[in-house]
Amino acid sequence: MEESIMEYPRPHFDRSHSWSSLNGEWDFRADTEPGWNRTITVPFAWETPASGIEAHWLPVAWYRRLVTVPAGWAGQRVVLHFGAVHHEATVWVNDVEVVKHRGGYTPFEADITDALRGEGPQEVVVRVCAPLDKRELAHGKQRSIPRDDYDGVCFTPSSGIWQSVWLEARPATYVAGLKLRPSAGLDAIEVEARVAGPSESVLHLTLRGTDTTVEVPAVEGVARAVLPVAGPRLWSPDDPHLYHVDARLTSADGTDEVAAYTGLRRVEVIGEDLYLNGRRLFVRGVLDQGYWPRTGITAPDDAALRRDIELAAAAGYNLVRKHLKLEDPRFVHHADVLGMLVWAEPASTGRFSAESVTAFEEQIAPMVERDGDSPAIVIWGLYNEEWGLDWDIPGDPAKQQATARAYELLKALDPSRPAVDNSGWTHVKTDLLDWHYYDESAASWGRTVAALMDGEQDDFPVRLGPDYVVRKKLAGSPSQPLRGLPNLNSEYGGGFTCVERAWHLRWQTQELRRHDRLAGYVYTEMYDIEHESAGLLDFERRAKDLAGVNPADVNATTTLVLDVVPVAPGRDLLSESREVTVPVRVSHHGSEPVNGHLHTAWTPVFGPAPDAFGAAGPWIEAKPFLLSGPAEVGAALPAGWTSGRLHIALVSDGEIVARSAVDVDTHTAPVIGDDPAA
Repeated sequence: MEESIMEYPRPHFDRSHSWSSLNGEWDFRADTEPGWNRTITVPFAWETPASGIEAHWLPVAWYRRLVTVPAGWAGQRVVLHFGAVHHEATVWVNDVEVVKHRGGYTPFEADITDALRGEGPQEVVVRVCAPLDKRELAHGKQRSIPRDDYDGVCFTPSSGIWQSVWLEARPATYVAGLKLRPSAGLDAIEVEARVAGPSESVLHLTLRGTDTTVEVPAVEGVARAVLPVAGPRLWSPDDPHLYHVDARLTSADGTDEVAAYTGLRRVEVIGEDLYLNGRRLFVRGVLDQGYWPRTGITAPDDAALRRDIELAAAAGYNLVRKHLKLEDPRFVHHADVLGMLVWAEPASTGRFSAESVTAFEEQIAPMVERDGDSPAIVIWGLYNEEWGLDWDIPGDPAKQQATARAYELLKALDPSRPAVDNSGWTHVKTDLLDWHYYDESAASWGRTVAALMDGEQDDFPVRLGPDYVVRKKLAGSPSQPLRGLPNLNSEYGGGFTCVERAWHLRWQTQELRRHDRLAGYVYTEMYDIEHESAGLLDFERRAKDLAGVNPADVNATTTLVLDVVPVAPGRDLLSESREVTVPVRVSHHGSEPVNGHLHTAWTPVFGPAPDAFGAAGPWIEAKPFLLSGPAEVGAALPAGWTSGRLHIALVSDGEIVARSAVDVDTHTAPVIGDDPAA
């Protein structure tokens, strides 16, 4: 775990030339214990094996460590940084209280210079309060006692210091924030620096690797400038090019140096479509909740953050929805570097009250401040499924107002990205009309999606408990329009075994691809977590038995849509004879049209796609973002076979550009529990 200890924790606001990590072993004791009788490994929550503590339902605990300030920092201010501590932290240095912070997912700092004593070791003590009752706190998926309404999808709490701790040195007059945004024309970087301290100062900005420099004085704590970019290279998933800006602030107190970066890219809502850099964007997303088996909500090392993004990309996804968690900033950094789009959102609360609304809103500004420079983040989320709003936005004007206010707070800070007010349903004020729909029947899934997309209905069933199903409307107030905004299904999936889940992944995703109105989807989810076995991978990020389904084919830029209502896993299509005919369409989200011949091949049921296909079949072509008309593919089961998987591939210029499959069964007896007409 040494790598996570040594990686600089704040890559979007980089003062790594002058920092010292405080991760590692700290003294530890519960509030009821008389002495420092244990050690804990920071930054892992005290519930986790990686911490060395594994204490559960511990409401208050203490940390202690002796730290040495580097001798080369003499004459500068020494600042103590915490990436995140759940939930309320009070910090003393040499018995002097230096900071108190509330909020388990947001960073905080303290200038500890005046509390230091001499040149020897300095004592840092942290008291952490992690209430068992988290319902009015921003806690996301951490379990609470008493329980949240959504406790069935919650996990082990993660209390205490769970992100990096470190020291930095800076002058008394310093850069406190550095906001970078692409210009409207995507040919310059607009810079806004916040400056703090007693002295007049001048900000020198350099676009790294170029001769572009700007010098601007700080006026009333702010310095603004524009850095033109010659021959701009736009950031996109295909070319995640980053521009680094070096900032040097000079004053009578000395020189402060900070580095930051961003990408030149623009994300827009135009009518019912999303656009990235002027090109239509179809979101192929996956839910990522940011949990690991032995380390909780802290990644085991920096490589694990990068690996999760690589796994999502390998499964064909172009976006990760980091669910109800302000993830470690290095995750966002890796997304920037690798070209993975991100939907970012704060942690949820558990019930509605003035206190919970305040706790939720307190996350919004730090979220934008910390991660707003990231080109990878293209969507901001806020509330989720009325959690913390008692599942009752339509019935309470106060909850409608809280939802709208969260949206307004966010958009005032960052109007450059679309924002979702309450993901899932009952929207009040939103840029994206997203919905969460789970259904174990492939037939009713397809019908409901079609009805939502065609405008025949504006509500759908949601199971809020084992025997409690309600119909949730897309709009939570009369003022929310149901047309003119992009539609996204931002949670879906089904099945209780990995084979069933792969089956639903394939057929439900193809039904989403059938509808040209849809702006994208987010599948639930990338990997299992504790008791929740809904992942494409297990909790250790290992492959599962997906019965021959390759998620990369399901989520490809070009996919095949079969006009089949599947019956059950292994029995998609029931036939009275060995000969079958399957109408095939093409969903294509590339920039140019695609065409080619459809080819077929047989394997046993659940068999993976073969390397070789048969002779060319019918010709088919598709335009970007328009579902093609059908081409009929005919095939006969091999002699002696009573069932098999018919693989269908679109081959263009000798290359396979899309695949799908259908399991054919000539045993046409009804399947118990399946009703494709239901």
